[in-house]
Amino acid sequence: MQIASLGIICLIYAATVVNALHPIVIKDNKFFDSVTKNEFFIKGVAYQPRDGHTTDGNKDGIADPLADTTACARDAQLMQKLGLNVVRVYEVDPSKNHDQCMKSFADAGLYLLLDIATPKFSINRKTPEYDTRLYNAYRKTVDAFTKYDNMLAFIAGNEVTNDKTNTLASAYVKAAVRDMKNYIKTTKKNYIPVGYASNDDEFIRDAIKDYFVCGDEDEQADFFGVNMYEWCGDSTFEKSGYADRTKEFANYHRPVFLSEYGCNLVTPREFTDVEALYGPQMTDVWSGGVVYEWSQENNNYGLVKIQDGKVELMEDYNYLQKELAKVNPKGVNMDAVSENRQGPQCPDQTENWKVSTKLPPTPSDGACSCMLDTLSCTASDQVSNTMSGNSSTVGDQIDMLCGLVSCDEISGDAENGRYGSFSYCSGTEKLSYLYNLYIQEHKDGKCEFDGNAQITTPKRKDVKQCANIKTNMDSSGKDSSDQSSDSWAQPSYSTNPFISFTLLMLGALVNLVKLNSVFIRKQVKR
Repeated sequence: MQIASLGIICLIYAATVVNALHPIVIKDNKFFDSVTKNEFFIKGVAYQPRDGHTTDGNKDGIADPLADTTACARDAQLMQKLGLNVVRVYEVDPSKNHDQCMKSFADAGLYLLLDIATPKFSINRKTPEYDTRLYNAYRKTVDAFTKYDNMLAFIAGNEVTNDKTNTLASAYVKAAVRDMKNYIKTTKKNYIPVGYASNDDEFIRDAIKDYFVCGDEDEQADFFGVNMYEWCGDSTFEKSGYADRTKEFANYHRPVFLSEYGCNLVTPREFTDVEALYGPQMTDVWSGGVVYEWSQENNNYGLVKIQDGKVELMEDYNYLQKELAKVNPKGVNMDAVSENRQGPQCPDQTENWKVSTKLPPTPSDGACSCMLDTLSCTASDQVSNTMSGNSSTVGDQIDMLCGLVSCDEISGDAENGRYGSFSYCSGTEKLSYLYNLYIQEHKDGKCEFDGNAQITTPKRKDVKQCANIKTNMDSSGKDSSDQSSDSWAQPSYSTNPFISFTLLMLGALVNLVKLNSVFIRKQVKR
């Protein structure tokens, strides 16, 4: 009887493993199911209900739809009926528990496409910086979600550069792509792709699509998304501009998809572009798309209306469901694809595209702490207690001092590809550096600055050595990271799925046999 019970447990375990969603991987310019090796086409929806019920008192004001277990369970079933396989979420709180929501979506066959930036933790297109605060926030989001079987990919930036006036921001976003790729590769067993989502601005569309996938392999985005709203009403493949965009990406060496689509200039939206997107005109180039958006908000893009926890299906939902039911995109088998596509040349700098290909350095808390240890005049608690040192007081003080001393070591110049050794430090740390530099260059100066500065005792001498302290090192230069891989992670796609499953089953059987032996010994003693 005991053996039979153990056999039942084993079968249940096997069923659990088999029913898990397969990892989606990238080969050349396409997504693939790593087990079946069939091409994977994104049939997604943007999911960020803004009804005010998901912030849950969060001090950062983050609206996290993946922390609302009731809404996830409700909406996942409706998305499954709609014919979707991906949800794109723009904002989460990594400190919350997301297990139940991720399970609800997994049970409905839905993968997650997640933006790692939030309104509070994001690169400002007008005054771009990529500092330790952002680096650490992005890592927390990666840590919180790489453990899930249905994690499809991370988006490191969404329309950060959106016209020719703010192209310099792209260097900072691409640096974030580079760093999150490296972080996942070095700390996780299963690699999750990292990419970028752009708008479709006519002046920069060619340059930006090449910029994010050119240069060193470690710096390239794994995929590229385009937020495109060109097909409005009863348009056509040619008239909408879809044909032109498809030609532009014909030789792209990374997967590309519509990270948002669904023009609402004509309502209700009949989604006649779905047939083209998942048909032979586009599937050789495009990997599907994400409809904007799930819930009806003030911008009038909703598929459903949510009020008091109840959902009302809108006309757009029914039209999209009808169109998705018609399509069955024909892809290729992963084994038939050879990785012979070459990346593009990086775009030249022009009046419309000014950013350098040289990226900012990876932010390092250790380097910033080390730099502070060399200073004899630093920002006082009066500054530190004002909005965590990121207030206008800090900015005003830095602007004032930059007119008196050199700010090269704390500044970034993305047009010329020059970045100071401490350009990624916090505002308070940069201000401390400038206070100290001013006192050094003006011997008659006092470390006061209207109470914003204070005298400190240096713990180190050579500030130049601090710049050599890389990320995950403390101020002494020692490795402060835990590089152990996650115990929950699934094997990478290069591992044979059948062998992985077999090994899992053998391990389970060995443990069950051991348990059974203990049980028999106890029975004999009796």
